[in-house]
Amino acid sequence: MKQLIRAVNSPIHAHVTIPGSKSITNRALLLAALSEGVAEIFDILLSDDTWAFINALKELGIVIQVDESTNSCLVAGGMGEFPHKEASIWCDNAGTVARFLLAACAATPGVYRFDASPQLRRRPIAALLRTLCGQGAKVLEESESMPFTIVGSEGLRGGEIEIESSESSQFVSALLMVAPFAASPVLIKTHELVSNPYVDMTCAMMADFGVLVRRMHSTRFSIPAPQRYVARDYTIEPDLSTASYFFAAAAVTAGKMTIQAVDRINSKQADVEFLSVLEKMGCEVISTDTVLTVKGPEKLQGINVDMRHFSDTFMTLAAIAPFAETPTMITNIAHTRQQESNRISAMREGLERLQVKVEEGPDWLKIYPSKPVAALIDSHSDHRIAMAFSIIGLRVPGIEIEHAECVAKTCPTFFEMWDGLQA
Repeated sequence: MKQLIRAVNSPIHAHVTIPGSKSITNRALLLAALSEGVAEIFDILLSDDTWAFINALKELGIVIQVDESTNSCLVAGGMGEFPHKEASIWCDNAGTVARFLLAACAATPGVYRFDASPQLRRRPIAALLRTLCGQGAKVLEESESMPFTIVGSEGLRGGEIEIESSESSQFVSALLMVAPFAASPVLIKTHELVSNPYVDMTCAMMADFGVLVRRMHSTRFSIPAPQRYVARDYTIEPDLSTASYFFAAAAVTAGKMTIQAVDRINSKQADVEFLSVLEKMGCEVISTDTVLTVKGPEKLQGINVDMRHFSDTFMTLAAIAPFAETPTMITNIAHTRQQESNRISAMREGLERLQVKVEEGPDWLKIYPSKPVAALIDSHSDHRIAMAFSIIGLRVPGIEIEHAECVAKTCPTFFEMWDGLQA
């Protein structure tokens, strides 16, 4: 599917409701599924990734009732185990399904077959798989990538667990969420933790569901065992990764964008830091108890910024950057080469198609002030690439996004919402 982006001739002024956070939704689904009791989760995201998680949990025997009219669901917890002792898990293109449910299945008795889309099959999982096998699980095939079949055990053995997490923080989050069911207390050690705030999110949400995690160091976590999760009602924050594109619409058109309220101080999402990036570029951010508003300036300034811990928004910044008066340098994003696409190269390639001056390094991207021209952009079937280049399309007539259907991964209604900005 190709999507033509309609350009605007005046500043955008809009109020949009942003869907719930994907990262929080899928963590809440798993924690509720592992809990004792029935949880009700409000403002969930319903997208390809979250449906993949819901369907996988149902395949494992967890009872989930989804109300699409209210974006809420009821989850009957399995108290640390899955009712079905044999299941086939289709991860689709969702890294959280592959990593989180792999750990959960490894820690419960049963035989579970995992498979995924070709895109997800290429993403890292071997380090997590090896660690789980060291904790008592078994893999029937000699494989370190999907498809494979894992045989779970009666919980993890516990003790000291060392995991290589430079490829994905989800490895640590996956181990953390199943650690309370281990046979003995768990000490998780890692050396280089990428996207550290996502692990902070996991720890905070485990506490919300009644489990203690002691963070002894930025790369060491102690989890007393046994512990049990307790079901509760839970409300999901608006997805700030998705919100970043709409804030960018205000930034590049000198407009004004308002979404529902977000607590900038206490948000669980690392992408809240993107608001500070916009402020440094000249935008005004206004936060109240009811709304969050971004106002774009008449002139944007370039910025040098380390985006290691909120890299899901680096593509948004790269799409704003050509319209700034000075260059923008984005650093410490090497890990994004192993996500849905090689995101650094995909952004460089797309910007060059638009005749934007851009330089690429191993872990950085530098974008210069430019006058983009119309072109067909290959999204590489990556939702964040597709949404990012839609920002430039607001200012440059004739930009078309190829494989635009990929936005369904995290925001199925993105292009309807985008067109609504111009109504």
